[in-house]
Amino acid sequence: MGSFQLEDFAAGWIGGAASVIVGHPLDTVKTRLQAGVNYGDTISCIRTVYRRESVFGFFKGMSFPLASIAVYNSAVFGVFSNTQRFLSQHHCREPGASPSGTLSDLLLASMVAGVVSVGLGTPVDLIKIRLQMQTQPFQEANLGLRPRAMTLGKPPVYQGPVDCIATIVRTEGLAGMYRGVGAMLLRDVPGYCLYFIPYVFLNDWITPEACTGPSLCAVWLAGGVAGAISWGTATPMDVVKSRLQADGVYLNKYKGVLDCISQSYQKEGLKVFFRGITVNAVRGFPMSAAMFLGYEFSLQAIRRDHAVTSP
Repeated sequence: MGSFQLEDFAAGWIGGAASVIVGHPLDTVKTRLQAGVNYGDTISCIRTVYRRESVFGFFKGMSFPLASIAVYNSAVFGVFSNTQRFLSQHHCREPGASPSGTLSDLLLASMVAGVVSVGLGTPVDLIKIRLQMQTQPFQEANLGLRPRAMTLGKPPVYQGPVDCIATIVRTEGLAGMYRGVGAMLLRDVPGYCLYFIPYVFLNDWITPEACTGPSLCAVWLAGGVAGAISWGTATPMDVVKSRLQADGVYLNKYKGVLDCISQSYQKEGLKVFFRGITVNAVRGFPMSAAMFLGYEFSLQAIRRDHAVTSP
């Protein structure tokens, strides 16, 4: 096989869809904790969302990520796998080089995947967070105005993903779709390094030597641990990103990444940057486990089918 393989993109799409279905309810809780007010701790937030919006509140804004994150994840996994394969094959041609991928290969491939994820994922995250936050009951004391969605019986700010996109482009321009891109860059580039590298090493370490394909237990454990590590360490910049992207549903409070960090620290102290770290880590395990399971086993199935049908 050559260094470029389309199968990685297809398998990434399947893994992305699986991760959204598994992780979206806790993602909603995480967003409300980070960018909302008066939710308290994780358990209190879950109770509040359920009491006000029923179980459907946890799946608010899921249709757009389900359609888009699958494509976004396809690009991230495809770029990572093909970049790593290209670098490994290049090193194999060097005298005395090991045929296995080196840490530097994994690091560079992860960083490239992180940059790609920012370019594709910023608009996706923005729409998801705007839809998740538009029912947030901001108090007059906090914002100095009543929430548009709860005043005079008016409907929610956005009627769905398409209306949300149209409203943002109309009121903020195309640049508005990339609100929070700086914070997302600072989150995703190191975040994907702490995502793919632990997964590769843990999966290789856990998988039995006699196993010729992906091991169910190894992929589940390595994927889950990698997700918990990545999301847990990414929480501070994830808080900043969530606040910047939620900003604009009712009014604009922040001028940029540094202003958001400054205002958040002055009003709520250092602990604000670790808000949602528990739900991030807990959510990261099953979501990433589902993602890698979907990716690895669909990739195996695609390659097996390709081998059978190839002349």
